[in-house]
Amino acid sequence: MGVAPLRRALGRWAMDFFIRKRLSCGVVILNDADELLLCHVTGHDHWDLPKGGIDAGETPLQAALRETREETGLQLDAAGLLDLGRLDYRPKKDLHLFATLLPRIDTAQLVCESRFADAASGRRLPEMDGYGWFGFARVSELCTPKLSTVLRGRLDLAQVLGRLQARSPVATLLGAPRAGLRPARPVALKETWDGPAFP
Repeated sequence: MGVAPLRRALGRWAMDFFIRKRLSCGVVILNDADELLLCHVTGHDHWDLPKGGIDAGETPLQAALRETREETGLQLDAAGLLDLGRLDYRPKKDLHLFATLLPRIDTAQLVCESRFADAASGRRLPEMDGYGWFGFARVSELCTPKLSTVLRGRLDLAQVLGRLQARSPVATLLGAPRAGLRPARPVALKETWDGPAFP
């Protein structure tokens, strides 16, 4: 192969390598009270959806179900998920989101199984250290600007909720993180969060 064809081939490869976006998959969990389940990111000031990178050989749906199970302990039924599609998120990352309708479960029973090594202490900490149900209007206040743009700009959460309610009353939980997962009593959420309930 001559130099010119090799340069063209490497140029295409390099462009694919640097331009190809990574994919993160997750689930938008809503309830009938117009609330969204968010997870507090350990060591940060923001909240997030249960989501994460797709593993080799996984479909976006499989990745979203796995990440939700790892980050909340909830094992969702794939049949109850609404595919919201692939959404522009960051310059080098897209989100493929699904949505589901659940009862207002008690967030104190959710648990994060996935861990990371804290650079300062060397301890293995859960990726998520708290959970809460929040009204749609609080997304901009609680989430990063990029995620807020997706949830408040590219998606209409009220419309997504309406589509889910039209399909079926509530999704099925195949498994729960702790025995006896139950709906939470409807209580007013505090305006501020004081941090995780555990170290």
